[in-house]
Amino acid sequence: MKHRLHVGSLQYLSLVHLWTYSRRFTSSRAPIVLRPYQESCLEACNAALKAGATRIGVSLPTGAGKTTVFISLLSQIRPPVKYPAASRALVIVNSVELARQAAAQAEALYPEWHVEIEQGVKHKASGTADVTVATYQTLLQPQRLAKFHPDTVKAVIIDEAHHAAAPSYRRILSHFSSAIKNPDRTFQPPIFQHLIPIIGFSATFSRHDGLALGAVFERIVYHRDFLEMIKEQWLCNVRFTSVRANIDLRNVTVNSRTGDFNATSLAHIVNTSVVNNLVVQAWLDRAGERKSTLVFCVNLAHVRELTRTFQEFGVDARFLHSGTPAAERHALISSFKAGEYPVLVNCAILTEGADIPNIDCVVVARPTRSRNVFAQMIGRGMRQSPVTGKVDCHVIDFVDSTNRVAGIVSVPTLFGLDPSEVIDDETIEELEQRADTAISMDLDKGNAQLDSSNEIPDPKSITYLDYENPFAFVDQCSGAPHISKLSPNAWVGCGNDLYILECLGKGYIRIEPVAENEDTPAHFRATYTETTMHMPTAAAYGVSPYMRSRKVLTAENVSDAIKGCDTYAAQKILRGSLSLGLLRTAKWRRAPASPNQKAFILKRRAKRTIDPEGDAQQIDKMTKGEAANIISRLKHGAQARYEKKMKQSQKTAKVLAKEISRKAREKVQVGSLIDHTVDLNTVHQHNDT
Repeated sequence: MKHRLHVGSLQYLSLVHLWTYSRRFTSSRAPIVLRPYQESCLEACNAALKAGATRIGVSLPTGAGKTTVFISLLSQIRPPVKYPAASRALVIVNSVELARQAAAQAEALYPEWHVEIEQGVKHKASGTADVTVATYQTLLQPQRLAKFHPDTVKAVIIDEAHHAAAPSYRRILSHFSSAIKNPDRTFQPPIFQHLIPIIGFSATFSRHDGLALGAVFERIVYHRDFLEMIKEQWLCNVRFTSVRANIDLRNVTVNSRTGDFNATSLAHIVNTSVVNNLVVQAWLDRAGERKSTLVFCVNLAHVRELTRTFQEFGVDARFLHSGTPAAERHALISSFKAGEYPVLVNCAILTEGADIPNIDCVVVARPTRSRNVFAQMIGRGMRQSPVTGKVDCHVIDFVDSTNRVAGIVSVPTLFGLDPSEVIDDETIEELEQRADTAISMDLDKGNAQLDSSNEIPDPKSITYLDYENPFAFVDQCSGAPHISKLSPNAWVGCGNDLYILECLGKGYIRIEPVAENEDTPAHFRATYTETTMHMPTAAAYGVSPYMRSRKVLTAENVSDAIKGCDTYAAQKILRGSLSLGLLRTAKWRRAPASPNQKAFILKRRAKRTIDPEGDAQQIDKMTKGEAANIISRLKHGAQARYEKKMKQSQKTAKVLAKEISRKAREKVQVGSLIDHTVDLNTVHQHNDT
């Protein structure tokens, strides 16, 4: 970090600041050479800001150079014309390592800038630097945040911005934007003289718990997928191996806030001599020749035990954790970067922001239910490092071979494959081909692959295929096979992008599209309608069994709406193990349909069937889950929508047939005119009618 003299005269400081600011754009320094996608990202950001957006997000994978992009962006953002004093920038990060990296990068790219760090006891910024990099933990202290008055700030950058929806971040960001609500009721927002851009950067721009990042950002203006980056050779090639492990995660508790496993509970299952020996043996068998392996563990005890196991096998393995002193941590990472030892074991330290390009193997020895966490872990090995001879990165993870536990994210699920599939030293291209083949086979059969995980990876593409006839006996009668790619719960599609999740007698959640109007763009709205009394009782009294619907959320797309509603159902309606009853794979759904279910469906089907005997046989074989899906769809208007759409389709088909006939008559071709004479006769007959 550069230390500069601060002269006491305020007038002198102002002159110096103006001179520094003007000099930064006339420096003889060689221009920064950005990659094409980085240039495109900057163009997207500048276009959004110019159009009036002030809270935007950028999604770039690990190794894409996010720091270079946001520092370059800061160099292009000018103070407002009316407020030239608003010339400073604040970069918010979540660790001291990221703070040091960002500050060092800013100084390297723009040596004329005055860059400071605001973090802990050692780093206390003046608040007057061109760029200040601060940890959010430090900014939560009112006296530290007060240094950065909004009147002097031209932009705020948030690194690892998927955390930004958390209350801690909103406590800070609400000081710079009136659109971001502070979670503290007593908070008095400052008076803003100008709009301050709030710009977030992340490799995983989503939250595992489904809560909306819309509380902070208006929209994501740029996105690049890590698969695209690898194919274009901006990131290194990756090979994957999934190892089946005899671990039983059914009794591991889940954190209600994050949705991921509780570390202590998980460690009791994972941190055993059997599993640790398996991890080391798998590494020796599949990646023992790798030079720099990073291992992710559950907690400190697991870190120590797994490191000891590596050492017992004769491997020079070392570890670090949150309690490792800063100097020792720096020395360990520096030695690892230099290739002085082959295995570094850690827990929640190097998950985010670690810039260690030489990593050529990542071992995920801790199961997770968070796609964010999983992507961050494997992303540590995706940076290119030709100077160390790195060709690719080998990712090894461990999947449960005996029990399907809801929400496990692994290499197979990352590519939309069944977690039980064997993956041994396969490339991205090979896994994508397997996934495409599996999807094609599922659609050919008229059903979708069952999966108990409730953290479904964002697929590269989803085929939105609706079976709008509520009596279509396919895909567990859900009416929308694409739902199985978005949620593990038993959602049903009722046509026209309307989706229902019945909550086991406690009511239902409804997601429906809302058309664009003058005030808001098109979006999806979710509501929850709670049951107040037993259905037969309500019928006997001639009243509705439901309370008035209440709003749950709004979202830009179906995927986000369903994720948020799944979180709401598990946290607000059916807590704990009760939420397992919502799964498509729930045990009760496999039981035979009840007589009442069958009678209801037969009665509704009888008026519209052309094969009563065949339908009766199919309905007799139904499971409770299939019958429940059909009944839900009927209750929520799928039949009326289907019949209306069929009538419209018939009308459209007639118009299309007429148009095809007209175009056929216009066709001129060499040959006999006899055929055309027949056509003319047909035309005359058609016109007469």
